[in-house]
Amino acid sequence: MKGKKALRLGGAAAVLVALTTACGTAGTANNASNTAGAGTEEKKIEIFSWWTGAGEADGLNALIKLFQQKDPGVQVQNSAVAGGAGTNAKQVLATRMQAGNPPDTFQVHAGAELMAWVDAGKMEPLNDLYQSQGWNDKFPQQLIDMVSKDGNIYAVPVDIHRGNVLWYNKKIFDQYHLQPPTTFDIFFKDADILKQHGITPLGLGDKDTWEATMLWEDVLLGTVGPQKYDQIWQGKVSWDDPGIRQSLETFKKMLQYVNSDHAALDWQDGSQLVATGKAAMNVMGDWAKGYYTTDLKLKPNVDFGWCVTPGTEGDFMVISDTFGLPKGAPHPNTVLDWLKVLGSTEGQDVFNPLKGSIPARIDADPSKYDVYSQQAMADFKKDQLTPSLAHGSAASPGFLDAVNTAMKVFVTNQDIDQFISALKTAAQENNLGQ
Repeated sequence: MKGKKALRLGGAAAVLVALTTACGTAGTANNASNTAGAGTEEKKIEIFSWWTGAGEADGLNALIKLFQQKDPGVQVQNSAVAGGAGTNAKQVLATRMQAGNPPDTFQVHAGAELMAWVDAGKMEPLNDLYQSQGWNDKFPQQLIDMVSKDGNIYAVPVDIHRGNVLWYNKKIFDQYHLQPPTTFDIFFKDADILKQHGITPLGLGDKDTWEATMLWEDVLLGTVGPQKYDQIWQGKVSWDDPGIRQSLETFKKMLQYVNSDHAALDWQDGSQLVATGKAAMNVMGDWAKGYYTTDLKLKPNVDFGWCVTPGTEGDFMVISDTFGLPKGAPHPNTVLDWLKVLGSTEGQDVFNPLKGSIPARIDADPSKYDVYSQQAMADFKKDQLTPSLAHGSAASPGFLDAVNTAMKVFVTNQDIDQFISALKTAAQENNLGQ
């Protein structure tokens, strides 16, 4: 990047900015259950998501099957677009929303990603739905706050993922008597031993870039702690803060231990390196657990183990997939019926075990989940929740898009000063914290 030239927004982020500019901020709208209107409508629904991978696709299909069991006459169009973390789907969605052709409902991460659509005036409030279903005390208040603005609730969370998880090949760790790396010192000690034995210490697939951004955000959280981590995205911490620089020094050092072909692999490939023993460790959200158990048929605590990423004990990097009701949806009443299934205990219990996630509801029955998910459910109730940058919860789509652009360069040249300069520019251009 030359001089102070701003990082350009990617397609989806640019469209969101255009939408927000054109539509202004969303005012107090009528509730969806009122605006959906009476009368008849065709029992059809288009469900838009990026759930095409193992585990996630199984979970979505199970939800659709349950929905059709409850309403045998409904026709479901599953409009899933492939691309890790929704890279391609978000581009398609932004184009459709700008053209006034919204799907009936779409997957969106709680937090800033959802709020971009709310601020653009593109979503219907769901307050009456929450009231009628008794959900206001079934989801954690902090999670409801992530899908709300100005007293209105705009989406229904279907799952909770944890982003700060380090997975390891248990047989390799047992063979070399390694300790699960809950600190950076332990991580590098393990990595050196593994490297001496010809084993790639850290499997990485960052073909879509967000995987590297996610690894760095976990290092950042483990370096500065949850309070300062949150303050960074609120614009209250300088990008010259020593903690930010230290996180990049540590991240840079970690990159010396990854597989050489990481840029050609996606997240599943990176996870598979651990499953096959070609790498010993991988940092990935716990959708990787769904991939391990559902697709690869691996057993928790037998074939693979896990711990929180270094330095993040007591912190929960929360990622929540939600669905809402776009303004102008062709079949709004059917969408409300779909959302009722998503928010129900039955719907969450049929979806999350396959996806590898845990329920967003706090009244779920842990006995229906495996040993990893039971631990995650317990941690979710007691740990400090922190929003993920890489998955759209911590900061605006424009800022995230700029960070990913800068990250792609950093992973190649590992120039910390250049990366920090890019962060400063991105924050300025995207009004971080405002």
